[in-house]
Amino acid sequence: MANFETVTVETDLLICGGGMASCGSAVEAAHWAKAHGIKVALVDKAAMDRSGAVAMGLSAINQYVGLRDGENTIADYVNYVRNDLMGVTREDLVASIARHVDSSVHLFEKWGLKIWLDADGKYVHEGRWQLMINGESYKVIVAEAAKNALGIDNIIERVFITEPLMDGDRVAGAVGFSVRENKFYVFKAKAVIGSMGGAVHVFKPRSSGEGLGRSWYPPFNSGASTYFHLKAGAELTCQEVRFIPVRFKDAYGPVGAWFLLFKAQATNALGDNYMQTNRSELEKWGPYGAVKPVPANLRNWLMMLDVMDGKGPIYMQTAEAIQNIANQESDPKALKKKLKELESEAWEDFLDMTISQAHLWAASNIAPEETPSEIAACEPYFIGSHSGASGAWVSGPEDLQSDESRSEYFWGYTNMTTVKGLFAAGDASGASSHKFSSGSFTEGRIAAKAAVKFVLENNTQPAVNDGEVDELKARILKPLDLFEENKGKTTDPDINPAYIRPKMAMFRLQKIMDEYAGGVSSQFFTSKQNLERGLELIAYLKEDMENLGAEGLHELMRCWENIHRTWQGEVHMRTILFREETRWPGYYFRSDTPSMKDDWRVFANITYKRDSGEMVMTKRPIYELY
Repeated sequence: MANFETVTVETDLLICGGGMASCGSAVEAAHWAKAHGIKVALVDKAAMDRSGAVAMGLSAINQYVGLRDGENTIADYVNYVRNDLMGVTREDLVASIARHVDSSVHLFEKWGLKIWLDADGKYVHEGRWQLMINGESYKVIVAEAAKNALGIDNIIERVFITEPLMDGDRVAGAVGFSVRENKFYVFKAKAVIGSMGGAVHVFKPRSSGEGLGRSWYPPFNSGASTYFHLKAGAELTCQEVRFIPVRFKDAYGPVGAWFLLFKAQATNALGDNYMQTNRSELEKWGPYGAVKPVPANLRNWLMMLDVMDGKGPIYMQTAEAIQNIANQESDPKALKKKLKELESEAWEDFLDMTISQAHLWAASNIAPEETPSEIAACEPYFIGSHSGASGAWVSGPEDLQSDESRSEYFWGYTNMTTVKGLFAAGDASGASSHKFSSGSFTEGRIAAKAAVKFVLENNTQPAVNDGEVDELKARILKPLDLFEENKGKTTDPDINPAYIRPKMAMFRLQKIMDEYAGGVSSQFFTSKQNLERGLELIAYLKEDMENLGAEGLHELMRCWENIHRTWQGEVHMRTILFREETRWPGYYFRSDTPSMKDDWRVFANITYKRDSGEMVMTKRPIYELY
């Protein structure tokens, strides 16, 4: 076996991940831990300053309710989320975050984040729930606060968590390896918060070849949260509710600012606004087709109808939007100044968070203030904090339950999964979408406070089986051994009968998901027959991935990222197959069950049985609390 030092870290509370949710957990846990003498440690695959979905930056905070100024109510936000997810929402979880998120945003501002203010000193909104920010340093500012709160000695960076440790039905910690040194880490804890992000690159990306790895969402998010919670035996929810964002084509630049701030129109190649010409289609999708704003998946669907009808490409009319705003100025000097301001904002929106978009515009001789740009639906992502909802099934807060919901939605500690001592937040927590960066941070705070309470009330160190740890170490490091033992058997180390390199495994997974689970090449269509065949191929892939080979630490990380992605892909297909309807056209369309059904307004949950290896599907009821 590869010669790796074993490093053991004992703590009371372990936070897995370094993104916004984990930073929220660190800030909150540090406060309560200090008062009660609780040890807290955080482990991150990357470096906290630039890890997670906000790594590069962000031009807007997408969840701010505005309770202080009476702009909205908690019920308003819950209604918005419920409608956008076509009725499939844990309202207790959404409300729990919404009632606290404003305070998190005020903390960001206190810590140094520049939020735009108008002439009256009020926040500048991009939309009803969004605030414009100078966000290039957003994650750095929040990470600094988290590090200051927790203390640098309690933060371990560049360590990839791969597997949970269990003591019966209770989580006992986690294991992983350094991506920089030959060290294997064993974390022993009384409680664990899983907040390791969502997943991309499970599906073949629209932008391949030269553009491989481009993503609006970070390419290093690989489904670690899903895998970790599955392997611990936690029930997961909404694994079918993936998210397909519409982005500027090929560079994946977000379009939100153009729609919400610049009021830009999107049209087909004939100049038609598909939201108007295809409006009658909305009547087919129940009450959700009539709400405002139109749910994100239905907006996608109306666009896709034009693409499938041969009316593409689709264009964002950026030049027209900028000119319309500028024309509000009657004075020629003021008009010229306004155009310059708008041009700057148009470019800065991407320099803040998707630099590749600015590069592509420059390389393609496109000036958005002069020329429309193509937009397109991206490949599917698994982002429980955005317009998707995939994640762990967690307990809601006791005070937000009805008599009816209490038995299904509450089991003692807010944001604890169905596994004792294991909590989830951010993209790792399901059925509570539209929390975005600020809500994920807030949910991390909520989970941390509850986890500290759990530790105080269950203050015994779970047992860790040393033999199990040794087995996990051998299995986790096996790709290094396989490569080293067999690399000389062929002249090309990429082609070898004894192992598969991680990039080849990723391509194989992406091809399966794309063709059978409704990816870009199938126009996001799938069916029972396709899903069943896809699951057969996933089973073969999982067998073959027992023989992944890694040349070094970087490839070892890639090996385990792709193992995690494969499990994410499997539970996704199983859950789509289980849900015998199409509820989210524009995210996926089941051609054999092409409509929404009233009896499927339920949560479709999945659990991995650790003793048998079986995946079990369960329906859970939906209760409207607002």
